[in-house]
Amino acid sequence: MNRELHAAVVGATGAVGIEMIKTLEKRNFPANKLTLLASARSAGKKLKFHGREITVRELTKDSFAGIDLALFSAGGSISKEFAPLAAQAGCVVIDNSSAFRMDDSVPLIVPEINPEDAKLHRGIIANPNCTTAITLMALYPLHREFGVKRIFASSYQAVSGTGAKAIEELERQVGKSSITNL
Repeated sequence: MNRELHAAVVGATGAVGIEMIKTLEKRNFPANKLTLLASARSAGKKLKFHGREITVRELTKDSFAGIDLALFSAGGSISKEFAPLAAQAGCVVIDNSSAFRMDDSVPLIVPEINPEDAKLHRGIIANPNCTTAITLMALYPLHREFGVKRIFASSYQAVSGTGAKAIEELERQVGKSSITNL
């Protein structure tokens, strides 16, 4: 008998949270129920998923009862506070922040490279920084073939890493500069 999957997105109204929801929808993720969680400021907003509106709820310490899987993208401090509470409630957390990346007890997963390590979780799974994950997709085959041990790389993630407000500000600035440069 297949159990119904109840998933949640923490940080649902942020730039990455919105993209997570779109990706879950686009990939037809097999969740029978989706709960959207965010700050008190965002609670009450409505977001669409599979053609229906879902009301965003405030993230609280009791938010995870009955939730099987939670995708976290609300920043490291939120993850440090709420991911352990979610795990204690029986929810598996996939954390998109830096909060658990260096924690030896939390598997750091790139699904295309080490999916089997996800089985080692104790309620929380971390993923590397987005630039690192993409870089590893190209480097891993080279590592397998030639045993790459170290690389030196630089990344310049100014606006996108800051969040939705920074993206909106950049769009405003670009819009103004386009008009004045005509």
